[in-house]
Amino acid sequence: MRRRDFIRGIVGSATAWPLAARAQPAGSMPTIGYLAAISEAADRTRRAAFVKRLNELGWTEGHSIRIEYRWSDGVVSNAAAFATEFARLKVDVIVTSGDTYVLAAKRATATIPIVFASAGDPVGNGLVKSLARPGGNVTGLSIELTESVGKRLELLREVVPGLHRLAILFNAADPLVNTERDAALADASRAGFEVVKSEVRPDQDFEPAIEALKGRADALYVCLDPLIVINSGRINALALAARLPVMHSLRHQAEADGLMSYGPDFPSMSRRAAELVDKILHGANPADIPVEQPTKFDFVFNLKTAKALGLTVPERLLIAADEVIE
Repeated sequence: MRRRDFIRGIVGSATAWPLAARAQPAGSMPTIGYLAAISEAADRTRRAAFVKRLNELGWTEGHSIRIEYRWSDGVVSNAAAFATEFARLKVDVIVTSGDTYVLAAKRATATIPIVFASAGDPVGNGLVKSLARPGGNVTGLSIELTESVGKRLELLREVVPGLHRLAILFNAADPLVNTERDAALADASRAGFEVVKSEVRPDQDFEPAIEALKGRADALYVCLDPLIVINSGRINALALAARLPVMHSLRHQAEADGLMSYGPDFPSMSRRAAELVDKILHGANPADIPVEQPTKFDFVFNLKTAKALGLTVPERLLIAADEVIE
C-alpha cells in the first residue's frame, strides 16, 4: 500500500479565530463554501475524500454541517463570482484549490477563513505571507508544483529516446499558470531542450494547438490548470494522434490515456484539508496554521499508451512507478 505522508501543521497559537470561524454555538450548523475549479465529474474523487474525512471527524453533511458546492468547470472568470457569493452568504469556511481561485476568495473576504486543498505557489502568488506563518485568513496545502517540474522532465527524457524538442502546453487565460510555465521553460532550457510554447484558451479547441506541434516537438509537457484538467482526455487523444508522449501532474490525467503523471496524491490532500477545516471550526486561527507540503509523490505510468506510441519503457521506471496502467 502506498503511503501519503504530509508534514503536519501545528497550530502555533492558542488564540481562537475571533471572526467568522469562531467555534460554533450549540445547536447551530456551520456552513462550508466548497469551490472547485474543475467540473463536478472531475472533482468526484477529491470531493469524496474531503467529505469522508469530515465524517470521520464527526461532521455529517446535512446534520451537523452544511456544504454549499460550486463547480467552476475550468472557467477562471467564475472564480470571483462564486467567491463573492460565499462572502455574501457568510459561510464559515471557504475550501478551494488552485492559486487563481484562492486569490479570488481572498479578494472577496478578509474575515472568512479560507483553506486551499492545493496551491501551486502560495507564497509567490501572494496567497500567504510565508509557509510557516501564513498570516491573514488563508492556509492550506502547497503542491510544490514548480519544485517538481525538473523531475517530470527527467522522467520524460528517460522514456522518450532522443528527446530534444519539448512542447509546453498552458492555458494563456490564467495568469497564475505562468509560475509553472516559467519554471518549465527554465528547467527545459537548462536540460538542453529546444522549447516550443503552445497556448490554449477556454474559447478555443485544443486541436489546432496540438496539430501545430506535429513535426515540431518530440514530447509534450502539460502545465496544471483547471481548463487543462477538464480537457485531459481530449488533449491525450489529440497528442496520441500526433505521436506525442504527454507528461501530466495528476493521476487521473495518466488514467485518461496520458503517458504518465508525477505529482502529489490529491485525494489525500483533500482529506488533510478536511482536517484543517475541522481545526478552524473548533476555533483555530488560520493565520497560525502552517501551510503544509507533500513529502510523497505519485508516479503513474500508462503502459498501454506507451505501447501505442511504440515506446520501450525502462524496467527500472516500471518498478519505481506507484501504478502501471496496462
